Amino acid sequence: MFSARARNGRRGHGPRAQPDPIDPDVDLRVPGARREWSSHRWVLPVIALGGMSGALARHELEVLWAAAPEQWPWATFVTNASGCVLIGMLMVQVVEVGRAHPLLRPFVGVGLLGGYTTFSTYALQTRTLWAHGQPDLSLLYLLLTPGVAMVGVFTGVVMARSLHRFRDVLARRKAAP
Repeated sequence: MFSARARNGRRGHGPRAQPDPIDPDVDLRVPGARREWSSHRWVLPVIALGGMSGALARHELEVLWAAAPEQWPWATFVTNASGCVLIGMLMVQVVEVGRAHPLLRPFVGVGLLGGYTTFSTYALQTRTLWAHGQPDLSLLYLLLTPGVAMVGVFTGVVMARSLHRFRDVLARRKAAP
């Protein structure tokens, strides 16, 4: 059913088959691809640093705001909601305002907020609530979390746009004679 490549991650057949490259779209033997790699060499370390920072912040919230398995997991709920507000604000800065450092989105969006928010823990906690005799709470958590997350992103976008408009108004007032 699967090819030899799909089973062992190697091109061709037999013991001399070559392993697939890490990124099949980048061939470092091509000068242009080498330039691309060298211009983006800080992306992965920046994502890793942001991810560690975000995960540590989330962990601290979980420790400070621990909940029993049959209780509403407030730390995860608030973490995901606040992370979604921040991602909405970040995307306005990166996409609409556009004066952001090229490593801002990888550091904050992918790393920091990716490590901070935790929708896998949300899924596990939904299941745990159900398993501990809280089906109503489990269903409420299951439905409310993504709804609050979407509202959080929308709220972050609206807040960031408002802040930028306010900043622009202040700059125009300052520049006017």
